[in-house]
Amino acid sequence: MNEDKNFLRQDNNYRTLKAFRKAECIYDVTFYFAHQFLKTGDRTIDQMVQAARSGKQNLAEGNIDGITSREMELKLTNVNRASLHELLLDYEDYLRVRGLEQWSYNDPRCIQTRAFCKKHLDSAVYRSKIKERSDETIANIAITLIHQCDVLIRGLIEWKKRDFIEKGGIREEMYRARKAWQKRNGMSGFDGQNGFNGANGVIGSNRSDGQSGQMPSPNGSNPSQPTSPIKPINPIDPTK
Repeated sequence: MNEDKNFLRQDNNYRTLKAFRKAECIYDVTFYFAHQFLKTGDRTIDQMVQAARSGKQNLAEGNIDGITSREMELKLTNVNRASLHELLLDYEDYLRVRGLEQWSYNDPRCIQTRAFCKKHLDSAVYRSKIKERSDETIANIAITLIHQCDVLIRGLIEWKKRDFIEKGGIREEMYRARKAWQKRNGMSGFDGQNGFNGANGVIGSNRSDGQSGQMPSPNGSNPSQPTSPIKPINPIDPTK
């Protein structure tokens, strides 16, 4: 039975996300950098590695949690972004306090690095090449990767927000799937016109005025007016 595919999202393969693949590159670069250039016992090693890990893991967790909770998906995706900004500051601090250079945006080295990082999303490429680079170069590569990943994550958050506005959350998706199932199986009255689902406060009534078969109120009396069905609102243009 595959009815759940009608309302459970099938786009939860986080490994195909460019943001996730770039976050994986950041983690691998950071793991090497922290253990290679920071002294054993320095707490910054664990802090940088954990920030890089959080930047990757929360993106995956948010993508999976998003199957049933768009709110949690957005929250964890933003946590991912915050972790990468924490890591960005660590790299900038490393360069500053050691008198090393953080390349400016128009520096030829920065331009070359941006082009390379934009093209390559395979973490194995970085693991191989950084072994030949200095700490200053690796730190600048990591900074470039973080900025590019941040752009991808911000775009992903905006896409998720727009997708929620257009399609709603799990409750709405389940409702649509249930409605489609009812229609396929010849269940009448699901649209609420004769009160099958109780949307208009009427049960089993075929009258258009909704005056028969009303749902009794808690005190035993019928309500004076049946509840009107909720009118759908166009998410793109609420005035329609």
